[in-house]
Amino acid sequence: MKPVKVGICGLGTVGGGTLNVLKRNAEEITRRAGRGIEIAQIAIRSPKPQYDTTGITMTSDVFELVNNPEIDIVIELIGGYTLAKELVLKAIDNGKHVVTANKALIAVHGNEIFAKAREKGVIVAFEAAVAGGIPVIKAIREGLSANRINWLAGIINGTGNFILTEMREKGRAFEDVLKEAQALGYAEADPTFDVEGIDAAHKLTILASIAFGIPLQFDKAYTEGITKLTTADVNYAEALGYRIKHLGVARRTEAGIELRVHPTLIPADRLIANVNGVMNAVMVNGDAVGSTLYYGAGAGMEPTASAVVADLVDVVRALTTDPTNRVPHLAFQPDSLSDHPILPIEECESAYYLRIQAKDHPGVLAQVASILSERGINIESIMQKEVEEQDGLVPMILVTHRVVEARIIEAIAAMEALDGVTSPVMRLRVEQLN
Repeated sequence: MKPVKVGICGLGTVGGGTLNVLKRNAEEITRRAGRGIEIAQIAIRSPKPQYDTTGITMTSDVFELVNNPEIDIVIELIGGYTLAKELVLKAIDNGKHVVTANKALIAVHGNEIFAKAREKGVIVAFEAAVAGGIPVIKAIREGLSANRINWLAGIINGTGNFILTEMREKGRAFEDVLKEAQALGYAEADPTFDVEGIDAAHKLTILASIAFGIPLQFDKAYTEGITKLTTADVNYAEALGYRIKHLGVARRTEAGIELRVHPTLIPADRLIANVNGVMNAVMVNGDAVGSTLYYGAGAGMEPTASAVVADLVDVVRALTTDPTNRVPHLAFQPDSLSDHPILPIEECESAYYLRIQAKDHPGVLAQVASILSERGINIESIMQKEVEEQDGLVPMILVTHRVVEARIIEAIAAMEALDGVTSPVMRLRVEQLN
């Protein structure tokens, strides 16, 4: 069979890695795909001398590539929303298959893109959009297809995980570690997407859709960042037997789907609590298989390229398959997607870590306990750090049992109104992840 011709849009970190892997492993990839894969054209704004593009047609116009009749598969690696969406939809209109690593594009515009792809009978593959080189989308969509997925939880942003690891292991402040992350290239000059949970929410939206068979609904994902965390909170969590991770959680409940990204206390003996540095991990719980963990490099040139090329191989294998018999983009047949609602954060349930800065006066703890008791919130553990008294204030740390968030919000408001409490109560969620 004649080789499949592909075009690469973007030759940045992932594009360069994809080019290198396709060239280096060409023979092995051909054996797996069943036919050769040839890079026919690359679209890039300016030449990249560090990459060998000998024999490949180059262009600075992505639409020249997308409209090239010789190209069978378009690999979109430019990122962002606007131009990427335009070129992907144009490629689909032209009857070309698409491979992308663009999680923002899929999370926000995926419903429209997949509908267009079904109409045209083409594939849009996006394994590289979530957790870099970890094949977690394939695992959920195919390997766990016998299961009713109960929940999944993931460390799916390496920047945030690097920062929290450094804070725990070396006692460093958030701002200090963030500057190092930027210097090392782990964080952008504007780190908002990483540290405020937006990047993780893009990825969680995709995972939840595949796990539960629901439309992509990024606008309903709850996001909370790690910028307010202190080394004290990290140390208190450790003393209580927990680690703090910036976690994405999607959980099926009778009322609807929880879809949330936030700092989370996890028992220190859980495998996912020991995922450190820039590494990623996703834990998936199914009714038949129980809990499974997928771990590896969540970003980087060749780890992400590994996922891009794996998608490319899948598309090549499927080129002769009847489009109606292919694996659905979001795991479930398009006419079988569920209308389960995404729950607002106030209706989600979790246990909580509370840090209260209170005056060293008798009765404050009793008042706090009374506030929680009146709202049906049980205390699992409590720690008071008199030795850390500053300006007459003593940190009081509580861990509660599971409760609906609306109740904890009400309880915190009541605590902050007490005479002895002088600053906002720090609240973090706790997940056992059994």
